[in-house]
Amino acid sequence: MRRFFSALFSLLIFAGICAAIYFNQQFCKTQADKVVGMYYVFKGDEAYRHNKLHKAIVFYNKGLKLYPQHYSAWYNLGNLYVTYEDYYAALYAYSQAFKHNPRMIIARMNYGIIATQKLGDFDSAIKQYKQILKTKRTLISIPFVYSNKNSYKENLAIAHYNLGVTYRLKSLFANDDWDIQRKYLVRAIKSYKKSLKIVDKSYDTQYNLGLAYHIAGNWDEAGKSYCKAIKIAPLNFEAHYNMAILLRKLGRYKEAYEEIDKATTLVTALNANSATQLYASIMMNDILRSYVRDQSYKNLLKAEVEKDKENKDRRNKKKKKLENKDITSTFVKGKITAGEELDKAMTKNFSKCNYLIEEDEE
Repeated sequence: MRRFFSALFSLLIFAGICAAIYFNQQFCKTQADKVVGMYYVFKGDEAYRHNKLHKAIVFYNKGLKLYPQHYSAWYNLGNLYVTYEDYYAALYAYSQAFKHNPRMIIARMNYGIIATQKLGDFDSAIKQYKQILKTKRTLISIPFVYSNKNSYKENLAIAHYNLGVTYRLKSLFANDDWDIQRKYLVRAIKSYKKSLKIVDKSYDTQYNLGLAYHIAGNWDEAGKSYCKAIKIAPLNFEAHYNMAILLRKLGRYKEAYEEIDKATTLVTALNANSATQLYASIMMNDILRSYVRDQSYKNLLKAEVEKDKENKDRRNKKKKKLENKDITSTFVKGKITAGEELDKAMTKNFSKCNYLIEEDEE
């Protein structure tokens, strides 16, 4: 009798399960698809880790067809499409990622970057950057364990910076309408400033702020921003190059020549492409011609002679110093390589700003 009731109980449970499946077929199918979809996503992650990109795309698409809510898979798929330069497919994948997880800031950020830089869809990019700035995140701080406060602030700074870049690029497509151009440049400047309030030691932001002021015709603020960028990263050539253009525009040819000389030196040292080197050389020659026209040959020759004498005296002093303390260069694989002392001297020289007078620099 006990066996009978036990078998009957098991039969009733089985019947109940069958009835539940029968009356909830769609739910059960969804759960089954989710399990299979997760398997394909796992295979996609594995292929991605092993750099088998095409296989990863195939697996992710199979998985997402069965389990479309998997936002991480959509995000990875977007990155893969970017690698293959299929930008429209990438934007769709990113949009699905933040559709299923509205707080996925990195997907919105990548969407904005691709929309701006690859497709020129500035309005869509601006929409996503603004949404990032509106997104509120819960700040968690566990001493010595975990904190997302810094990453949250950095994301805000990057969003403001990218928004500024997008507004500046949009101003270039204003069909020669200066009022519209200026409107977008003003927005770009505001965005850069907001970014700098969060992260003030950003070379890219300071440089682009100077560029926006430069295009808008605000020479003074452009020069100050370029100076700040130069102080942050003295060995980046872009700020020196644009500073030279600005100084030439202001008729300060001597300082302009010094800046373009620095830019040309850095471009050559960085093994930049030949086109960049060519532009720098053309600008250097143009500034030199302007400098010669601006002064009499007599004064120019006198200045050059005095400069050569000063350089010779300086070299002699350095030579004597090196004889006593040889720390400016070392031998690496049989070649003379700049040491710490020389690096410091170069950085100090290149960080000098030719736009501001000494009182302003202080």
